[in-house]
Amino acid sequence: MTERKALGGRVRLAIGATFLLSTWGAVAEPLNVKLDWTPWAVHAPFHLAVEKGWFKQAGLDVRLEDGNGSVTAVQIVGGSDRFDVGQAALASMVIARSKGLPVKGLATFATSSDIGVLVPKDSGISGPEGLKGRKIAYTAGSLEAPFVDAFLAAGGLRRSDVDLLSVDAAGKAATYAVGRADAVISTIPFVLASVSRQRASNAIPFAQHGLDIVSFGLFTSEAKLASRSQELMTFSNVVAKSWNYIYNGHEQEAVDAIVAQRPNARLDKAILLDQLNILKNYFGPAVEQGSIGVNQPADWDKTIATLERVELIPAGQKATDYYQSDVVTPQSLSSLELK
Repeated sequence: MTERKALGGRVRLAIGATFLLSTWGAVAEPLNVKLDWTPWAVHAPFHLAVEKGWFKQAGLDVRLEDGNGSVTAVQIVGGSDRFDVGQAALASMVIARSKGLPVKGLATFATSSDIGVLVPKDSGISGPEGLKGRKIAYTAGSLEAPFVDAFLAAGGLRRSDVDLLSVDAAGKAATYAVGRADAVISTIPFVLASVSRQRASNAIPFAQHGLDIVSFGLFTSEAKLASRSQELMTFSNVVAKSWNYIYNGHEQEAVDAIVAQRPNARLDKAILLDQLNILKNYFGPAVEQGSIGVNQPADWDKTIATLERVELIPAGQKATDYYQSDVVTPQSLSSLELK
């Protein structure tokens, strides 16, 4: 394989018979990225790659923009030309695509759903059936909203059996932490790490009650996939490689990178590290295999089957219509050299 120096380091990426190379002195290609939320641990690979210069080594000038939830991120990336790629909970992307939005998955990081309910440790609640008569904070229109009915049904409940309190996503954790709700539905790693010091809590994952789906990953629009496939492939592999590096004992380095890149965000390093450690539980065997980012057919098959069963997408869908195969592969990850 040909190797060339690239902006202070070396990058070599082989995907099948395709070689993606950054050359010394080449102008970095701009790439606009829409994130799911304000800074938290799931953004670690992006900030670490910026901090260590990995994107520049790969010939990319990556520009990150905070988001206001996965659902919104999907709509913005799929419905406009402003962004080349998005990061979000991929179930939101699947639902949107089934309704006609031209979006498609690029890389899967969290292979199991991180959505769930947090309840106080001393509540005695261990499943949806224990929520009867309880006040539950959630956000209408957010990534968890479509799954509430199916989760309650797993415990023999309907919405009328609980008191659902819809609150703004930014204030949801605080609403629960100060006791204005008996439970909260959200992404477990984000909220559990944020509230546990104030209100010791247990998590009840939706995945344990028939709602196991892929979670955080990368996606793009069909238009960008056609016009910027090389840049998107390179970006996806750098981010995947960054995740694999982080979960190979470099969690604290990743946390430090987030804080360094976002100095005005008033971030708590201890909370970020807790979030990162909790997130790891949802990445599955790919952590040990060093294959974070690879789209596994089994993960997508279960996702489509689950979403069809709870009638969030039409029946008879082909899982392969929802993601691009061979963007990140074990071979592309092992071939990518970042210094």
